[in-house]
Amino acid sequence: MKDFAELFAQLDSTNKTNARLKILKQYLSSAPDEDKLWLIALFCGKRPRRQVTTTQLRQWTAAAAGIPEWLLEESYHVTGDLAETISLLLPPPKQGNHKSLSDWMAFLQSLNLMDEESKKANLMEALDQLSQQERFVFIKLITGGFRVGVSQLLLIRAIAEAFHIHKAEVAQRLMGQWQAESTTFQELLFGKQEQKQLSQPYPFCLAYPLEEDKIDQLGPTSDWQAEWKWDGIRAQLIVRQKQLFIWSRGEELVTEKYPELHPLASKLPVDCVLDGELLAWKENFPLSFAALQKRIGRKTVTKKIVAEIPVVFLAYDLLEYAGIDMRHCSLSERRSQLEHWVDQVAFPALKISPILKFESWQELMHIRQQARANGAEGIMLKKLSSSYQTGRVRGHWWKWKAEPLSIEGVLMYAQKGHGRRATLYTDYTFGVWDGNRLVSFAKAYSGLTDEEIKKVDAFIKKNTLEKFGPVRTVKPALVFEIGFEGIQPSQRHKSGVAVRFPRILRWRTDKKPEQANTLADLHALAQLYADKSNA
Repeated sequence: MKDFAELFAQLDSTNKTNARLKILKQYLSSAPDEDKLWLIALFCGKRPRRQVTTTQLRQWTAAAAGIPEWLLEESYHVTGDLAETISLLLPPPKQGNHKSLSDWMAFLQSLNLMDEESKKANLMEALDQLSQQERFVFIKLITGGFRVGVSQLLLIRAIAEAFHIHKAEVAQRLMGQWQAESTTFQELLFGKQEQKQLSQPYPFCLAYPLEEDKIDQLGPTSDWQAEWKWDGIRAQLIVRQKQLFIWSRGEELVTEKYPELHPLASKLPVDCVLDGELLAWKENFPLSFAALQKRIGRKTVTKKIVAEIPVVFLAYDLLEYAGIDMRHCSLSERRSQLEHWVDQVAFPALKISPILKFESWQELMHIRQQARANGAEGIMLKKLSSSYQTGRVRGHWWKWKAEPLSIEGVLMYAQKGHGRRATLYTDYTFGVWDGNRLVSFAKAYSGLTDEEIKKVDAFIKKNTLEKFGPVRTVKPALVFEIGFEGIQPSQRHKSGVAVRFPRILRWRTDKKPEQANTLADLHALAQLYADKSNA
């Protein structure tokens, strides 16, 4: 555990890609195979089920430290990190240990068989064997808050270079439902793959965001394919040996949630893998993402919900055909094969994403303005000569989102951030006017510069009206323009609407609070958005 804690500290101490790459390769070259396997699993997000709640951790730590729980909470609000708070508050360790990362992961899994008192006794005894840095990392493993800025692409590159394996093969091996508890390091990276696992997906190709002023730098329009950026769930549809599998981009197997697609297992003439989008679709038009969410959250998808919110798979790429990997082919080749093949299948729930015709970048800008009216959130640009890459490769795929919807709101509440922002108020709640009172409608914490954050923080500290634990009620004086991707009615929110992906577009220092938008404005925008979506 000491070596893994040191790895975490080293990775956390730099934001340079090459430095992190070197650190990862050194660990992979020296650690035992069992620890290498757990490193890969943890950095791929394959963490064991949590066995201890944060409430239990708080209570047990306060008792061990001999302090009241309110003091622990105040300490947490200062550090902004629960693992750091606990590692600092606990008494110094009474004994050391020589257990490896894999030993401690096995220990965490063993807690599942214990009652609460036994969990407490065993966990506190374990923490008493760990140094402060080891405790810090160990608690992050317990809570699932294990983030250290290492992307999966960087991990893939480190593995590929450390063991001289092609990056594409590493990426392929890390996909799917493997678990550290049921495989070995050697099996994962070097086991025979003569017969591909039937359900195994490919790593997704991802797009970089495109800024409008960069559009002219893409070269001739004839080099590019444009299509709508759909607001659904990115997925791969796999049919192998007459069996159907549907994987979300989050590497979740979601086949059972979409029974209307199950007949494709027998209707598709050859084995294939399609990349595309799962969309709620009715009367030849996409429904909102909010409609799709009603199906996502259900354990059982009934016939009634399938009838009310039917789903289609909108294909836009062909990754495998008749058992042959097509990713090395150009997009134009893959698309041509896809169009011919989907047309032959003629299955209502399998559609193809249409190509947008345009002669100039200026014309495409005008088309982009129609995105929301077409049930999309922008435009995708893909180079016709490009192969299907792993992850984000700059210059191949671009996502060009439509201008966000926006409302001007007044800052109502504030809370301190986490990590390096733990001493600053950076998490904000905004409201709109309903008569003489403010009604909250959105929370946001991104969009301001560091300098602006400092100024807002200073204002909050001088103009706090009330305190509710870590939350401060602020004098209604600051106006901000809040942008979001979508808006729909919601009975769960005080404002009566829910906004999707809210963020701060700009601080309106030129406006007084009474000039901010009203609740009626917010509802009118929601109605306008609904009308355009249903047009």
